[in-house]
Amino acid sequence: MRTGIFQFGEHIDGYPVRVLNERAVRAAAGLLLVGAFISFANAMLVGNFQPTRLFVLMFILDMAIRVFVNPLFAPSMIVGGWVVRHQTPDWVGAPQKRFAWGLGLALGLVMAWTMVIHQVIGPINMLVCGTCLVLMFFETSFGICLGCKLYNLFNKDRAQLCPGGVCEVPAAAPKNPMAWGKGVVLVAFVGYSVAAGQWVRSTAPAELSSLDNTAARADMGARGAGSGGAVTGAAPAHHADTERCKVPAFAKAIGHEDMWKKHNNCS
Repeated sequence: MRTGIFQFGEHIDGYPVRVLNERAVRAAAGLLLVGAFISFANAMLVGNFQPTRLFVLMFILDMAIRVFVNPLFAPSMIVGGWVVRHQTPDWVGAPQKRFAWGLGLALGLVMAWTMVIHQVIGPINMLVCGTCLVLMFFETSFGICLGCKLYNLFNKDRAQLCPGGVCEVPAAAPKNPMAWGKGVVLVAFVGYSVAAGQWVRSTAPAELSSLDNTAARADMGARGAGSGGAVTGAAPAHHADTERCKVPAFAKAIGHEDMWKKHNNCS
């Protein structure tokens, strides 16, 4: 094995291209996914975009080290490699990873320019952030590098040594990978999930049920007022309903105040 400071991938005898340890790559993707999810949740749920701005700065530095210096020195790869240090390495081709991480760096730079520097908050930011979450989720959960799949479209040399051997000639797959028995299990699970959801809703705590009833009465009153008073006797909105209908900061920030009110039955 031959390694250097400024190189992408490791030289290992017997492999036609430089390689990376897929186990460390997936572990690093999982670490970044946690940070991205926490920052995204803060932005969506409480309207606090500061964690996202911080994560973007950390993300682009990590990606820049991977692409321009050496993936082995990227902070997430260092921690991820240490976590899986006792596992047998799964060597995969490095060139397609560099292409995929270059796409990630480009997305991070877009976020840095819009949100970090100019503090522009809107649908574009949500779309870019959501795309990053999807890419990292597929990488860490399924070992599927979506960015790597674009590599062959822009490079004459096709990717080699992909995770699971998908770049090489695939082995003979079972004739019925999704047999009828598995389909029955999936349908039964969906039915179970629906029934469980109904049960959870029917056994909700009293305070949640009263809050839903208050919202329903307020909605009926609003509809009655809109139809010329056809519905009468609607109870006035309770203080709890007023609190419930306060538009969160994130909805105001992205210009979805009216949509949020509509979806939450708030007039």
